[in-house]
Amino acid sequence: MLKFPHSTQIYLFFFILTFLSCKERAGNDIDTSKIDINIKIERFDQDFSQLDSTRVLWQNAGWQKKYGQFYADYIQLMLHAGNPSDSLSVQRNLRTISRQPDFKALSASVANVFPDLKKQEEGLTEAFKRMKYFFPELHIPRFISFYSGFEVQTPIGEDYIGIGLDMFLGSNSEFYPALVSTIPLYISKRFTPENIVPRVTESFIREELYPQQEGDVNTLQHMIYQGKILYAMDQVMPDVADSLKIGYSAQQMKWAEAYEKEIWAWFIQENLLYNTDYLRIQKYFAEAPFTPELGENNESAPKLGSYIGWQIVRKYMDKHPESDLKKLFAIKDAQLILDESKYKGNK
Repeated sequence: MLKFPHSTQIYLFFFILTFLSCKERAGNDIDTSKIDINIKIERFDQDFSQLDSTRVLWQNAGWQKKYGQFYADYIQLMLHAGNPSDSLSVQRNLRTISRQPDFKALSASVANVFPDLKKQEEGLTEAFKRMKYFFPELHIPRFISFYSGFEVQTPIGEDYIGIGLDMFLGSNSEFYPALVSTIPLYISKRFTPENIVPRVTESFIREELYPQQEGDVNTLQHMIYQGKILYAMDQVMPDVADSLKIGYSAQQMKWAEAYEKEIWAWFIQENLLYNTDYLRIQKYFAEAPFTPELGENNESAPKLGSYIGWQIVRKYMDKHPESDLKKLFAIKDAQLILDESKYKGNK
């Protein structure tokens, strides 16, 4: 079954690269030299760029065989071009697509920005080696790049992770300003090539390693869940900047760090930790230009519930050096993690 990342589907996980250096945390000393993983990204985007209205039937059959379930999901759920097994219907729809000027322009842009994906392959290889270290039973899926007209960024399906290259073209791409009605600029400015590795890794952690429990209903439970995801990113991508993991600009990162104690005090003062009002809670975790109710001139960082949860989990793990990701994920009690972290809004 095709999965799109939780919470606002496509858009929650688009974060911006900044030049803040990472903090040194546990995970840097992991030895992955004996873990045999070498990720190669299959370039379906390059194959699809050769779409030819005179050869559609032959191409459709070949791509079904080569890409399997990914191709079926791509045609049906991303392009909405019909069932690949209905060759006449798909032929008609793909011919229409192949003649569109926008299709040709997008194809050319993807090819120009991504002549190769060697850097991304290296980053994903290291991240998934680290995941395999913590979860030896982990199955490594296929990695397939594509473009879909800005439908989805990192879909996960049966034995594959898709990488929508059209949603990583760079913040100055000519396409994104035209999409503001569905993708605000504060999100699309994070559609950069540097985001591929962390966004793919994050999506896999959320969907395959640690999906959120249905019983997570209050603010604290959401905080700890998001904190676990971000801590897992610490562990598998120790050299990636904190700002890139959580999706902050340099200014937002500095703001959150400077006011961490006050942010925590505000959550306590407003009796928010055990609040179960979804409409209020989601404001502290959703993508936004800032966090409502915090900051005098809308200068606050967004997703401060996630940021605080991250610091709580870090504090907990610092106090439990015998623990690891698998043990952390096994803890269902958010209150226990808060209590044992001794977190009071300080590092």
